[in-house]
Amino acid sequence: MAATETAEAKELNLVGKVELRIALTDSDSKLESILNTYLPPLLLKLVSDSISVRNKVIAICQHINTRVKAPQIRLPVAALLKQYKENTNPLIRHFDILYIQQGLDRLAVSERLDLLPLLINGIRKNFEESSRHTASIFNLLLRLLHSLTLPPRGSADDINLRQHLGLLDRTEDAQFIASWICRLIAFTPNQSKKRLPALNTEEYDFLQLYDKKDTWLPGAAGGMNLVDTKVVAVKFLASGAFTDTERFLPALFASSDSNSRISDLGDKMLKHAIPAVSLEDQEILNQLFRIYLGTRGIEGSLPARTPLQIKILGLLCKSKRATSYTAQNIQIVKEGLTSGEQVDLSSSATAVQGLEASKLRTQIFVYVNWLARASDSADMNIITSNLIEQLRAYIESQGWPAYGEETTGQDSHRTSLRSLGYESIGVLARANPAMIVLDEQLDLLRWLFNSLAADSAGRDVGLSIEQALSSVLGVFGGDLSKELEGSLEGLLLHNMQRRLGEIEGSDIKIIRSTQFTAVRFANRCLPFKNTKARWMNVLAIGDSTTDRRELLEEGRKGLDPYWYHMLNPAKSETNGGTTLKPFKCEFPRFVDLLGQFFGKDSVWDINQSHHDSLPMMNAYGPAVNFCRSVLLYEGLPPGTLAVNDEWERQLEVLATNDEKVRQTIRDYLNTMAAADKTSKALEKFFQATLNGLLTSDSETAVSCAGCLFQLCSLCPNSIVGGSARHIQVLQGPIMSSNKSLRDISSRIFGILGSHEECPQNVLQKVIGNFIVKNKAWREAVGSQVLQVHGAMLAAAYCWSRRAFRTHVPRPFEYSISFQVLLDSCLEILSSSHDKTLVDAAIASITELSLSGVMAPGSLPPPYSASAMINELVEHAEKGNENAVKALGSFAMQCDEDFAEEADFKLIVAALFNLHKVRDPAIQFAVGEAFGCAAIGWQSKSLVAALDIGGSPPLSTSRNIALSSILDQILEECKSTKPALRQALVIWLLCLVQFCGHLPSIQGRLRDCQIAFKGFLSDRDSLNQETASRGLSLVYEKGDRNLKDDLIRDLVGSFTGSTANMSGTVSGETQLFEPGALPTGDGSITTYKDIMSLAAEVGNPSLVYRFMSLAANNAIWSSRAAFGRFGLSSIFSDSSVDGYLAQNPKLYPALFRYRFDPNTNVRNSMNEIWTALVRDPTATIDQHFDTIMRDLLRNILGKEWRTREACCAAIADLVQSRSATKYEKYIGEIWTLTFKVSSSTPPDLILWQCLTRTQVCDDIKESVRNAAMALARVLVGILTRGLEAGDSSTRSAGAMLENVLPFLLSPSGLESSAQDVQAFSLSALLQIIKKSNKAILRPFVPDLVCRLILLLSSLEPEGIEYIRLRAEQYGVTGQQIDDARLSGVRGSPMLEAIERCLDFLDESSMQELRGPLENAVTTGLGLPSRVGGSRVLVSLSTRHNYLFRPHANHFIRLARKQVLDRNDTISASYSAACGYLARLASDEEILELIDYSRKLYFDSDDERHRLVAGEIVLTMSKHATDRFNALAAEILPFVFFAKHDSYERAKTVFQDTWNETVGGSRVVLLYMREIIQLALQYLNSPRWSLKHTAAFTVADALNATGDDISDSNAQIIWPGVERAVDGKTWEGKEKILQAFVKFVRAKNTVTDNKGTQAQIQKIMLRESKRNNLVYRQHALACLADYLELRESVQLATEVYGITAPIIEESLAGSDEMDHDRQPGGHASKTMNDETLANAQAALLRSINPHGQTNEDLCSSLSRGLALTVRTLSGNGSRKVHNAIFEAEKSLFEKLQRTLRPPVSELLVTVLIDFARTLFGTRDQVEQTRTKAAEAAAAFAPLTKVNGRLREALIDGIGSARTQERSVTVQQSLDRARQAIPDE
Repeated sequence: MAATETAEAKELNLVGKVELRIALTDSDSKLESILNTYLPPLLLKLVSDSISVRNKVIAICQHINTRVKAPQIRLPVAALLKQYKENTNPLIRHFDILYIQQGLDRLAVSERLDLLPLLINGIRKNFEESSRHTASIFNLLLRLLHSLTLPPRGSADDINLRQHLGLLDRTEDAQFIASWICRLIAFTPNQSKKRLPALNTEEYDFLQLYDKKDTWLPGAAGGMNLVDTKVVAVKFLASGAFTDTERFLPALFASSDSNSRISDLGDKMLKHAIPAVSLEDQEILNQLFRIYLGTRGIEGSLPARTPLQIKILGLLCKSKRATSYTAQNIQIVKEGLTSGEQVDLSSSATAVQGLEASKLRTQIFVYVNWLARASDSADMNIITSNLIEQLRAYIESQGWPAYGEETTGQDSHRTSLRSLGYESIGVLARANPAMIVLDEQLDLLRWLFNSLAADSAGRDVGLSIEQALSSVLGVFGGDLSKELEGSLEGLLLHNMQRRLGEIEGSDIKIIRSTQFTAVRFANRCLPFKNTKARWMNVLAIGDSTTDRRELLEEGRKGLDPYWYHMLNPAKSETNGGTTLKPFKCEFPRFVDLLGQFFGKDSVWDINQSHHDSLPMMNAYGPAVNFCRSVLLYEGLPPGTLAVNDEWERQLEVLATNDEKVRQTIRDYLNTMAAADKTSKALEKFFQATLNGLLTSDSETAVSCAGCLFQLCSLCPNSIVGGSARHIQVLQGPIMSSNKSLRDISSRIFGILGSHEECPQNVLQKVIGNFIVKNKAWREAVGSQVLQVHGAMLAAAYCWSRRAFRTHVPRPFEYSISFQVLLDSCLEILSSSHDKTLVDAAIASITELSLSGVMAPGSLPPPYSASAMINELVEHAEKGNENAVKALGSFAMQCDEDFAEEADFKLIVAALFNLHKVRDPAIQFAVGEAFGCAAIGWQSKSLVAALDIGGSPPLSTSRNIALSSILDQILEECKSTKPALRQALVIWLLCLVQFCGHLPSIQGRLRDCQIAFKGFLSDRDSLNQETASRGLSLVYEKGDRNLKDDLIRDLVGSFTGSTANMSGTVSGETQLFEPGALPTGDGSITTYKDIMSLAAEVGNPSLVYRFMSLAANNAIWSSRAAFGRFGLSSIFSDSSVDGYLAQNPKLYPALFRYRFDPNTNVRNSMNEIWTALVRDPTATIDQHFDTIMRDLLRNILGKEWRTREACCAAIADLVQSRSATKYEKYIGEIWTLTFKVSSSTPPDLILWQCLTRTQVCDDIKESVRNAAMALARVLVGILTRGLEAGDSSTRSAGAMLENVLPFLLSPSGLESSAQDVQAFSLSALLQIIKKSNKAILRPFVPDLVCRLILLLSSLEPEGIEYIRLRAEQYGVTGQQIDDARLSGVRGSPMLEAIERCLDFLDESSMQELRGPLENAVTTGLGLPSRVGGSRVLVSLSTRHNYLFRPHANHFIRLARKQVLDRNDTISASYSAACGYLARLASDEEILELIDYSRKLYFDSDDERHRLVAGEIVLTMSKHATDRFNALAAEILPFVFFAKHDSYERAKTVFQDTWNETVGGSRVVLLYMREIIQLALQYLNSPRWSLKHTAAFTVADALNATGDDISDSNAQIIWPGVERAVDGKTWEGKEKILQAFVKFVRAKNTVTDNKGTQAQIQKIMLRESKRNNLVYRQHALACLADYLELRESVQLATEVYGITAPIIEESLAGSDEMDHDRQPGGHASKTMNDETLANAQAALLRSINPHGQTNEDLCSSLSRGLALTVRTLSGNGSRKVHNAIFEAEKSLFEKLQRTLRPPVSELLVTVLIDFARTLFGTRDQVEQTRTKAAEAAAAFAPLTKVNGRLREALIDGIGSARTQERSVTVQQSLDRARQAIPDE
């Protein structure tokens, strides 16, 4: 116990001694010393175990608190802070912080900042120990930041700042500070609630110092401005003390702050911080979601503010992992879409309204799209349903489907959000189709279709709904279940049948068509075999309620299996998931399709009568055609027809011309007819086509007629017979005005009328009608002619088809109706001139002849076979193709007799003579006729003519006809007549095609092959194509030996081997196109030309050379020989198992020919290559060596086309193969082609040879171009090697050492050839772009210098010429320079320079200094000069670390360039100076400023002043911080110069001032410097400077405001006194006006009597100036001065000044003194202004103060006299107004001084003055009002004398009576009321 008391006593004793020392201090300095020593250890006693000790210490502290209130007492803050960090006792820390807070502001700034590292040290640990105390520490940190001057960003000090603050090794402290700065940004004081967005209550208390109310009150002790604190905290965060990772969240908060000072800084930080963090980091994502959503609970944080939420969503849209936060994502969408209705801050989301809500929801929709794209399937399963439900609810809350009326007046934001909502639903549905779309009820899809139909929010919303449906469209891939397919069918059909204006249910009004979307779904979601889907296509085609073309197109695509495959590629089977297998289309079943289209539930139900009009008429034809195609396709054997873009045409061709296919289809239809169900379907289809045929729409009728005819020709008789019973209905179509319809209907009539089930009585009646028509052919006109045409055709077809069926040649020979038909045909043929009737007669003869009904012996007299043949020949020669066919058909019935007069011989000879008709169609008809004449019905051309079942009818026998005709054709093939040769090749083709199955042709195939090959050399492309087709047919029909012989000859034609490919030539045979081989005075074209040229040069071998060239040109220069069925198919077949498979020598030559300069040759060879080579890559690899050796062998060939082709071919080989493949040949290329050594790297050798030797210098331009193209390829290889490093090049540095000098040499960029320049520039840019630092860095210094100098070399030479003569072209030189500057800035050269600068390091920067200085100083031309300045700017901005040591040198260098004569160059280097000022030292900047001042003040050249201004302006813009630091040195000069008389210089300095100064009051800060600068030049001998100085003084005086302090007055007075001195000059009135303002201010200067005397002297002097312009202003200033100085008696002096002026003005004199400008005169306006101001000065000079009545009366009398004269002599409103205002002022002065008694003389004068006020009746209202106001001022004077009162009353009364203006009347009334009573 005693020991304890002893310890306590000791402690009390020590404490007591400290207390005594403190108490005994008698001065603040001693107290400060004591506290520095004892305060920290005293506070340590607070941990004493003794309560008495602790109480004692607390009592002492209370005493200390009362003593240290004086601000000059400094406390030991550093020791206390250190003690706080080292001690954890709460009580000690409490008192430590108390004294630290109190003493911190008493320290010097440097001492405070020294505490910063200690304050930060361990702050995170301090927080863990005590959050309350740490709150105070953090608050102290924020206070210190206000005093902290941060180093420039990126400087060495900035980089070392983290280490200086001790944060380098304590990242946890840096993270802590950053996190609380982040919270500080979000903090806003709120007295009512502590929960804030992103801040919980604990964090709020921390920043508020736990309810310390004055924490954020700037006026309180220790209080701070919150916004300023946030700004300095963010700036601190942006410094080098923190890393980008630590800045991320604070930067995010700052960037979304509403204060632009904070958000701008935040945006800059965020740009750098985002790349530094991973948005896949779980911790970061947790923080983002927590900030966005807030934390729940009473003390939790609220969700972030909307701008921050928008920023966070933008970041989450970049994170894949964010999609896994399913619960948070659902909450974000839910709260974001409903936040507009919430107002309670304590609820789950902060209320968001207006534009912010729109932005947030827009970002939410973007985020939803991201979720749909990036989420895993498991996460999508969780969120999709919920999100779609929320989106639907959001849309429906606005009104659905009709957009709510209450929102119609709102802006477009709501509708745009509605659009985004729909689009998001579509994206989500597509992302998770199984859960959302593919339900049997299709609820969502139905909802979207209803929205499309009825949503009334606008067109854009409709487009968004369509987009949503398009998104959903892709989810129906694969096979659908029957239930789902059925639901989809019903939904789509329902939407196809919707019509605009209909109302469904109670709330769905159709306002938008859904048909197009429905048919799209049908085409993509339902299988092609689905009949309802195809019915929807028909509905789309037949829709007549809309003009949407896309609906029609979509409907047509749905009926085309090829387009269906193109629209649904994914539905085809794939191989490995990437390669599509051949498309196998499953067509709809014909029976089902027919039931859908024409069944009882269809609008086209065949059981209903539609008369001649059908519903959806425009869709009927396509529907029938589709059914026909499906039926035919079903009848084809599998694999017969590939579904491609021409499948329908191919199907038609097969069903019409292929005998085997027709028989197959007939067999299938017979099978269908045998079954009951299918038989009824066929009958139904017959009826449907017949209904279409009978309709009134001609297009539909023709389409259906074609289908019906095909059915009649292919279906069995049992099916056809049903329609034969109704033959009479065909009379209408047969008599139609449509020719196609008449033709097809007549054929149908022939088939049905000849059928055994056709009622004979009906047939005879119809035939009888036709005969009647035929008989009347002579009288027929107009439509009757058309009826005769149809009747004749129908009868002919009927008789011919009956003959087909009976196989009796002439069963109607004795029939009257037949004889009438025959007579009519022959008579029309011989005597009619109507083309329609003649065509009918010829067609009838053709059909009757084919069937054998008409034969040479059956013609009735007087007609004969020979006569008819001659008539047909005559029509054939006129180009009638049907007449040719009629000859061939009639020849079938003629006996095989080659006698001269025989009919057969006559027809064959006539057909041969038709070669003169230059119409290929006629020649093809002749070829068919030859086939018919030669072999009759055995000709394949007659397959389609037999349009009824059964065997063909018999024709006359043939033995030698075919051989004879063939021999004659082959013999004539040697002819050179162009027309005959074209006819022969066509005839031969037809014989081989239609008769090639017979032995007569089979045995002569080799002869036909030779003949066809002879036609390949013809110049006519039709001949070539026909011969090519013929060779293909010969190849198909020949054996393997024949095939190989053909290939061998073809290959030999261009590989050098001999071949008999050409025909005979004569002297006039044309071998070349005119101009193809020019000779200077013409060109070589014929064989004769070649012979003459050979004889002329004495070289007979030239004939063979040209003939070889001609053969090559003729055979291979046209694509005609390589068409679809031409030589390409022969090569393709031979490459598989023929000659080419065993002889691959073709490949090298063919590869080279693929690059032939001739386009036709090149295209032909490419087609052969494509046909021959199935796998090009493998083939080239296999024959690579052979191909390359061939190219190297021919690259120096004598023919330019060979050289050019070799260059292009080598380029192709080199760039498509790896370097190892061709590396061994590069040396050989060098040796053989360019004959130089191969000591350099292979790639470089090839480069050098192409750029320095023969190929690039070839005499042929196209060869040079090819070489340059190859050079570009090699450059590409080089650049790729440089990009990859040395892995692909042996010596990149060595290559660049050789390549770069060439590119920069006169052979490259300095070349006079523009194409070479362009190539060199492109190559150089690629090299620079692709090179890495290690390779290119050694070349950078020289490269930059050369590129700068070359900028001018690349500029067009005419630019400088145009600039010197700019005025001649209507532009200025500056405009041209501006365009040149723009070109430099966008130049790829400058881009290359920037790229080179990026490769710099310290050593290369040092090396660059000399070349760059040389380029800047020696560059010629604007581009190079400007380019140099741009490089300096780039180095100053993008490479400031490296360039800083050199900035001083280059700013001096740039300073020398600013005086360039060209303004653009000068401005560029001025700007460079501004950028360089960022890095230069203060001394160098001061020198730059001094240089600018010297330019301005010491030079007489106006441009120098402009340059000075540009230097200062660019410095203020680009080096703002340096400018502000030296503002005291610069701003006075800027203020002075912004008053320059040179407008351009004035504008530049004015811009500088506006950029850097916040307001006019700033002038007060630099008033002394400004006035001193002005004083220096007020006496300058240069008028421009003197005037500028005077304007400066005046402007500075005006900037002081109305009150001028004594100190400023002392500064300004010498300047303003000097400025107003001297004679007049333009603008001096502004100085005088400022002088009056100075006089108006009350201060010690203006109150000084000496100064007042001087002022009076100056005012009188300036008023006496004789300059007319200046004088008017001087008098106005004099009047103002006299108004100010009431104690001054200057009436006499002013009268002496103004009286002459007034007299002169009234006299109308415009004489001027010596100051006026020559030739000038006083304008009326100036005269009035002068007179008004003189009068004002005169009247205001009358000062009644201190004057006797006599003196006053004298002054008034003088003034009155002049005033009266002025009022009566000058009617100017301005003058009158000035007089009345001055009189009002005079009367007011008299009020204050005039006292009775008053002399009568004075009364009289005053009465006269009063009378002047009432003579204004003729003046404007304003003037009369001023007179009335003056009268009101005169009224108080009437109390001194009754006469005055009476005079004024009389004047007012008289004026009031005459006054018409109410306003003036009211003024007069007030004047009357102002008169005092007697």
